[in-house]
Amino acid sequence: MKMTKANTKTNSGKLTKKDSFRANWRWLWASQLSWNYERMMAPGYFYALLPFLKRWYKDDELVEMMQMQTQFFNVNAYDDNFIIGVDLALEESQGIKSKDTVAGIKTGLMGPLAGIGDTIFSAIIPTICGSIGAYMGLRGNPLGSILWILVDIIILFLRFSFLPMGYYQGTKLIDSASGKLNAITDSAILLGVMVVGALIPTVIKAKVPYVFHTGKITLKMQSILNQIMPSLVPVLLVALVYWLLGKKGVTSTKMIWFVLILGIVLSYFHILG
Repeated sequence: MKMTKANTKTNSGKLTKKDSFRANWRWLWASQLSWNYERMMAPGYFYALLPFLKRWYKDDELVEMMQMQTQFFNVNAYDDNFIIGVDLALEESQGIKSKDTVAGIKTGLMGPLAGIGDTIFSAIIPTICGSIGAYMGLRGNPLGSILWILVDIIILFLRFSFLPMGYYQGTKLIDSASGKLNAITDSAILLGVMVVGALIPTVIKAKVPYVFHTGKITLKMQSILNQIMPSLVPVLLVALVYWLLGKKGVTSTKMIWFVLILGIVLSYFHILG
């Protein structure tokens, strides 16, 4: 497919407040509306950026960036706007050349921001303000419900401030690190790989319960494996799934069934627990 002349250049024109509001508004409604088990919040993220992708890219480049923006993505819905802001700043300045950098930054930041967002917006604020509001309500004070509504309104305005903040930081990053985009890309990708790697022993729980007995000697297979490498079994399982998905082209639906059946069979024969 023939490329247009505009595609070969970086994007021009700064984002306006209207653009910022539009991206925020689309993310507000789509972040959880299109959540799914395969890509989680990726469709919502893609929907928030779609008008800008159509503005900046054409033909093959548009397809390439759309495919990148629909990759797996999961973060707290309240503070993800920061990542969107950084993304917009990079793509606005670097165009298609920012593809790897954007993908790396998304992967690297979604873990830390998810932890921050879950702690503040999903735990601390609801617990404190909810407790105060509930106590006031039990006392017959209508200000309890009003307090909860006011907190939600404040959080809404706070959410809308994260995108300009991310856009500003992304612009500063570009201005201060001009000519070092490859190094930034490598750093972002490395951070993303570290975050994903750290999630393996945390999220995936699998062990070998087999115990070998000979005379008075008892050997626990899991203890032996731990001496070789802690969480070796989860790492091997992830490597197997990655190989089947990436190298063999197995669909995610088939992979879910495969892992489910494999887990049942291995558990039945006491190979995995």
